[in-house]
Amino acid sequence: MSLNENADVDTSQVTDVRGSGGGGGGGFRMGGGLIGTLVTLALLVIGGITGVNVLGGGGGGDGSGDNSTVQQECATTNPDRTKNEDCRNILYINSIQAFWQTELPDVYSQPYQKVNTVFFSQAVNTGCGQADSGVGPFYCPEDKRVYIDLTFYDELASRFGAKGQFAQPYVLAHEYGHHVQDLLGTEADVNKQQQSDPGAANQLSVKLELQADCYAGVWAKHATETKTASGKPIFTSVTQQDLDQALQAAASIGDDKIQQQSGGRIDESKFTHGTAQQRHDWLLKGYTTGDPKACDTFS
Repeated sequence: MSLNENADVDTSQVTDVRGSGGGGGGGFRMGGGLIGTLVTLALLVIGGITGVNVLGGGGGGDGSGDNSTVQQECATTNPDRTKNEDCRNILYINSIQAFWQTELPDVYSQPYQKVNTVFFSQAVNTGCGQADSGVGPFYCPEDKRVYIDLTFYDELASRFGAKGQFAQPYVLAHEYGHHVQDLLGTEADVNKQQQSDPGAANQLSVKLELQADCYAGVWAKHATETKTASGKPIFTSVTQQDLDQALQAAASIGDDKIQQQSGGRIDESKFTHGTAQQRHDWLLKGYTTGDPKACDTFS
């Protein structure tokens, strides 16, 4: 994977609340329902990429954010900006949103609405309630934002063994896949079905998560076609090695792998995100077809 060193970084697509005060209380909510009332012990959060939940208090905060640091880091006057993790992640976000801004109206005749990713540290208040870093990256449909503590990538590498750099844009593309589901009404439909049939809540969650994986693969297929607002390519290359890194990341956080790692037996009734093989296969299908309509996990 190579980013274009001349690409201008649009920092307006993130809100940096790291170091801001506050934190707040309250339970974490998804689409109006308390997560804790759902069937599974794993966190059933729209976009929680691993489903791991360690909710609690502590630092962080949601404030209005202060982008002054990332603006300085990622300014065109900084020739090393593409080597900076913040700037690289913002470019990933720029690419993902540039893709869907064209793809959604072309494929679904639906306008795409850009949303911010919130960079937070330790804990954050969201439209879905308070969450901490243990949740992992997630999308909140209530305030239509993606949330990530970038230290999650360290855990992804050390705990789950997904050390490749392309694992990072895969994670973000997965979360923006949930935003696409929100815009298309898929998330709302699933929420209603889960409420009317709680026994099928986990199965429906798996379908939703696998579709987000597939959407991430579709973006990856077209990543080198995406451009900045000024028309400069964002990626100069995405290689087979990059795809392999994303596939490894997806497989490493399958429900079965996480259950095994936690020392428990594999219990399919508690799956919320899909098995390692399913996550691998749907990400690959998205990449192979390059077509979001091929991501029909519900049928």
